Amino acid sequence: MKNSPFIYLRGLRHAEHTVFGVSNGQKFYRDVQFNRDMAYSSGQQVKRSVIEALELPFAAITFNWEIDANGKAGMKEPHSPCDPSFPDQLLGGFMKAKSNSYTVKRRSPLSISAMRPLHPLLGGLERETEPVVFDRSSKPEAHKVVVSRLDDKGKRQEIPQEELEEWLVSNQRNLGPKYFNPSGQTRASGLFVYDIAIDLRTLFTVSTNKLEPELFPEIEKKLKEDGWIEGENIFGKCLICPKEKREVIIPTLAHALINWRITSNQSRTFSLMETVAVAISDNANQIAYAIRGELRDDTERPQASPRIDETAKADFFITPIASSFIAGSIGSADALDKAEQALIEKMMAFDYENQLN
Repeated sequence: MKNSPFIYLRGLRHAEHTVFGVSNGQKFYRDVQFNRDMAYSSGQQVKRSVIEALELPFAAITFNWEIDANGKAGMKEPHSPCDPSFPDQLLGGFMKAKSNSYTVKRRSPLSISAMRPLHPLLGGLERETEPVVFDRSSKPEAHKVVVSRLDDKGKRQEIPQEELEEWLVSNQRNLGPKYFNPSGQTRASGLFVYDIAIDLRTLFTVSTNKLEPELFPEIEKKLKEDGWIEGENIFGKCLICPKEKREVIIPTLAHALINWRITSNQSRTFSLMETVAVAISDNANQIAYAIRGELRDDTERPQASPRIDETAKADFFITPIASSFIAGSIGSADALDKAEQALIEKMMAFDYENQLN
């Protein structure tokens, strides 16, 4: 039986009192079975974090703005060079579509899920009751307090100091350098899982099909001049990334897939998001239950327990922190290093030049 051209990875992480992405507080969806709000980080955000962790040269992106007849500036769609000689373009995919112009599109060889709770009862949203406070009242003389009001024309005017002091005395009030916002915030805590599928058939190949092009003609010419190999995969004619370039990209990709962190400016309230365990397989069904949450039947109220099922046909890499959440788990300090090496070996072993043989 021919080996699978896919690598499936499932990672289990612990998050504590943090925010992955902001949309009126921590982003969430509603689990329909358990009727609970589930905090999540979108697949797009996880993908961006993986690509940023590559630590390789990135392609320059052109950000387009347009000033209309009224002098207002509006943002237009940004353009990438659509050049797979840059690792972020090769691995992340690209698209450039303009009216009355050549359109190219490359799908990323990395399919990435949202990072979401391992089980609806093992992670989700917590709602803070503590208000937001910004307080400098310990040194009032070092900070300026401005009090204003609207005049008859609706314009905001600062109240003169003497008038303000008289108002404070007569109304028995104090208005010091302190900001108070009573609204609560939402945070994410619990065990969270994410899945990544790597399509080895397209990982280092770019289609030269002219009906649904992935390359501009000038970029295709450039790649050939740079040593990209003409070949063929299951999807048709393609250019194959040279071996020496693959050997540079593969180790840093393996590192990024294991060690990425959410670093975008939409995340806040830092959490280590430490990795509990990683499972790697060539079978999607096996990876689905390799790391899972199990509903318990020995309790009055619904409860769930995390489970690392080492009977699954997968390679397991368990860190010492796993014993904090899963009874009986024994991890090793070099587990993630071994996970990286396993990914490197699997990606190196694939025959990119002779996929049809």
